Amino acid sequence: MDGHPGPAPDTVTVLWCTTDGDERRTAHTLLLRAAARALRVPVSGLRLDHEPGGRPVIGGVAEAPRVSLAHARGALAVALTDRTPVGVDVEVVRELRADALARSWLHPAEAEWVAGLPERQRSVAFLWLWTQKESVGKARGQGLRRGGMSRPVPLPERWPPAASLTPRPLPGAAHLTSSAVIVGEGRYVLGLAWVGAVRAGAVRTRVRRVDAADYA
Repeated sequence: MDGHPGPAPDTVTVLWCTTDGDERRTAHTLLLRAAARALRVPVSGLRLDHEPGGRPVIGGVAEAPRVSLAHARGALAVALTDRTPVGVDVEVVRELRADALARSWLHPAEAEWVAGLPERQRSVAFLWLWTQKESVGKARGQGLRRGGMSRPVPLPERWPPAASLTPRPLPGAAHLTSSAVIVGEGRYVLGLAWVGAVRAGAVRTRVRRVDAADYA
């Protein structure tokens, strides 16, 4: 016995990598092979299906992990977990009209926070929030429909943020949890979300950079 009452904690694993092209195909391959390794089954027996709302699901096994995937130019990420509906997103850090985008798309408190940062930090801060919103929409299985962009996500306790995921509940929606992390020496932002409250020890997160060739 491990001394902890109740069910074993769920683990959300995020694998990400860079790629020279065909990010979508590489993300699908990585997701299926990562799922096969987790399940200890041949990858040939698995397939990638989608629910009507677009959420990816692993087919071919009775008890498949919950999964999500994302790709941007030159980068991709996948997330797997045993029980918790999960969403992941990745964005390439680049110069944006962050103030204008924040005013147009984000919650007013978030737009105010972005505007209050030094100008050179606003683009990555906008993406830090954006990736979480995308991830929340994926975890809920409905994307950014029904006010997904205006739904507030947790603002960081400090900026620049921690170098690891620090999941926190969404304001006014304690049943949803999200976080983001800057990876790749500042070149990418990963967002992660799941359906479920943050309870001590209930969900663990693990982020790992991989070589896509190892999953080819």
